[in-house]
Amino acid sequence: MAAIFAVVGSKRSGKTTTVEALTRELTARGYTVAGIKHVSEADFTLDTKGKDTWKYAQSGAKTIIAVSSNEIVTIEKLKTTCLSLSEILTRAEGSDVVFTEGFRKYVSKERSIYKIVVVKSAEEAREAIKTFSPILAFTGPYSTEELKLKTPYFGVLNDASKLADLVENIIIEGRRHSKKKETAY
Repeated sequence: MAAIFAVVGSKRSGKTTTVEALTRELTARGYTVAGIKHVSEADFTLDTKGKDTWKYAQSGAKTIIAVSSNEIVTIEKLKTTCLSLSEILTRAEGSDVVFTEGFRKYVSKERSIYKIVVVKSAEEAREAIKTFSPILAFTGPYSTEELKLKTPYFGVLNDASKLADLVENIIIEGRRHSKKKETAY
C-alpha cells in the first residue's frame, strides 16, 4: 500500500511547486511516485477536440487508451462526483507514494492521510489547523515558524530534502507496519 500525502492550500499558494519538489527528491531516492490532481473546472478534459481519442469518446467509448512511444494515457468517461477517494487512489496502485493536490473536502479530516499545507499567511495557517488533520508539515511562501506551532515548517523552495526526509520516514514506517501485519498471520 502506498503512503498517501495530500498537498493542500489556497489557489496560487505553491501546491504544484511542492508536489514537484517532493517528487524530484523522492524519485531521485528510488521511490515510485504518483500524482493525483483535482481539477475544479467543470468541462476540463485532457483530450483534444477532433483527435481520434476524442472521436472514440464522442461515439460512446467509456475507456479510451492512447499509447505513444513514451507514455500511455487512459481516459475514463464517467461521473466522477460519485467516486470515493479510495476509488480514485486505486488508479495509483503500484506506487510507493501518492501525492494528491486539492481534494480539500475528501481529505480534510481523513486521519489516514497526512496533509502538507501550503500557506501564504498566518491566517491561512491558523485556518488550516482547524480544517485539516493530521498536518505533517507546513510549507509555502509564509513561514509558520514565528507562530511557534508544534507542526514543522519547511521551505520547499530552499530545501525540499528536509520535507522529503519526513515523507520518507513515513513511507519506511508504513512498510515496517505492513511487514509486521504480514508476519503476524
